Amino acid sequence: MGYGEKVDYPTGRLLNMDATYFNVIKQAVEAAGLHCVRADELIHSGTIDVPMYEYLLKADVVIADLSTYNANALYELGVRHALKPHTTLLIAESKFQNPFDLGHTVIRRYEHLGKDIGYSEATRFQKELKEAIQEILKNPQIDSPVYTYLKDLKGFEESRVVQELPIPDGSDLQTLNKIVERGQKALDEGEFLRAKELFGMAGEMDPQNSFFVQRRVLATYKSKSPTAVEALREAWSMLEPLDVQRSADPETLGLAGAVQKRLWEELHEIGYLDRAIGYYERGFYIKRDYYNGINFAFLLNVRGRIVTGDDRIADQVLANRVRKQVVEICQELMRSDFDQRSDQYWILATLEEAYFGLQQEAEYLEAKQRAEQAANQAWERTSTEEQLEKLRALLEG
Repeated sequence: MGYGEKVDYPTGRLLNMDATYFNVIKQAVEAAGLHCVRADELIHSGTIDVPMYEYLLKADVVIADLSTYNANALYELGVRHALKPHTTLLIAESKFQNPFDLGHTVIRRYEHLGKDIGYSEATRFQKELKEAIQEILKNPQIDSPVYTYLKDLKGFEESRVVQELPIPDGSDLQTLNKIVERGQKALDEGEFLRAKELFGMAGEMDPQNSFFVQRRVLATYKSKSPTAVEALREAWSMLEPLDVQRSADPETLGLAGAVQKRLWEELHEIGYLDRAIGYYERGFYIKRDYYNGINFAFLLNVRGRIVTGDDRIADQVLANRVRKQVVEICQELMRSDFDQRSDQYWILATLEEAYFGLQQEAEYLEAKQRAEQAANQAWERTSTEEQLEKLRALLEG
């Protein structure tokens, strides 16, 4: 499976694969009496390929999460199906569409909220997965299409490879998993230079993983070191390998918008503002999410104060149209497992800002009250109030 946050391109949603792993898979596997190991928990020197292939061959059970159409996961599933006739389980998020070659293969489904899996759904799927593991161990049946259709094919003799697989105990600080965990902790605690260093180490271990680049970009521009502008320019240079000009990754586009927006705020050159609007706009229409949408609308109002004539009117009209879409998005999220989401505050605060921008006073006050009740940290309200003050100045000016 993938790890970290991955974009499901057919739907534009961001799925937190770590939430799936730690809240569902690992707990189900351990409840079934097995050790659970993911590639980023392996202790290895040099290439990951050797231990990966050993585990794909020797593991009593392999679970492949195909969500987001992860190319690595699909390839590794193919390797497992070629090596082992049985004890392979396929799972995927509910909106996953089966590839043709897996059309006759059982794929167990779970519901992902985006960055979270709700408690009730995690509990349900843990039980289903645990029971499936116990059943295939007790009564292994051919589940590999390779061995199903090539009936005389014999599996590999396992004695040819390592006899015992080492079981990571999670204590080694140099596993990719531990480095990422420490990097995220540093980011959450505002230790941005430390987070930048740790995600840089993670990127060296897995150079193809865009998530580590994105985390490093975030840590870099938030560090404001050695100066805010230099940190922003360094962050921008880190984004360039992700082909930001043509990227369809909403997270990359959101970061690009954030960096360009802050460069505009620091240097007041309209080129930065135009680029920020462009990245937020592209990210919003790809993902249809509240974060890119509310930033897109705000920056349209910012530019609307600078330009004149028809351009000013066009930006102001489009800003309100986008806010109306953001309201719909937030309301839709609030109707579906809202109490199980970790981003409740930001959905409500975004709804508050959208209504404020639309000058719908009653709806704004109701959303504000709900957002204040949902806030977990004082800085959350401070951030929202500061943003609303900026918007108020734009609308009143």
